[in-house]
Amino acid sequence: MKLRKLTPRKQRIHQIARRLLKWAIPFVAVPALVMVSALVFVDKQYLLLSFGIALLSLILFWCGYERRITGSRRMVLAAIMTALCVVGRLIPLCKPVSSLVILTGIYLGRETGFLVGALCALFSNFYFGQGPWTPFQMLAWGMVGLLAGILSKPLHHRPFLLLYGAISGVFFSGVMDVWTVLWYNGTFSIPLYGAAMITALPFTILYAVSNVLYLLLLARPFGKKLERIILHYRI
Repeated sequence: MKLRKLTPRKQRIHQIARRLLKWAIPFVAVPALVMVSALVFVDKQYLLLSFGIALLSLILFWCGYERRITGSRRMVLAAIMTALCVVGRLIPLCKPVSSLVILTGIYLGRETGFLVGALCALFSNFYFGQGPWTPFQMLAWGMVGLLAGILSKPLHHRPFLLLYGAISGVFFSGVMDVWTVLWYNGTFSIPLYGAAMITALPFTILYAVSNVLYLLLLARPFGKKLERIILHYRI
């Protein structure tokens, strides 16, 4: 039995819905869930919200690819990059997680970048420990990958790539500082947020420097490999 093709009108509706979800999920739905997790993280509710963010990330991923074959092949690459990110978190001090997420967003698209960043935080925390901080990590790394995909053209130039890597380290630390303030104070406070940023400054510098170093080491070899795979398998 053959599936009936969608009419042009329904195709347009589907395209509009996809476009709306591609912006609404990362910029509205996921941040809303993260804030909810900060307010109702008693017991294990934060873990349910973390899985909710993972589900939204998958929906975002599939919204980016209309062809089933392309989406399936890219999902395999997303799984590989997620596994590499999880292993990368085991490296002490300087971790390549953000750099791998950035490269994923550049070469595999913003939806894949967001998915890999979010799932890396969720899966790796089964080893490091799940907690109310997990949704914030999922949002931070997801946005790093998403914005890398949006800015993929300029980020193919090394100076812009390294600058984005440094900014991503500051961004990740800044998002986690929001969690620190909410955990300590129960509500957001600008003075406390400033104090948290000053306290976390050594870690912020470490994040930024490690991102730059790993991008210097990994950008060219990983980029060439991913480009070959994308060309060979028509992803």
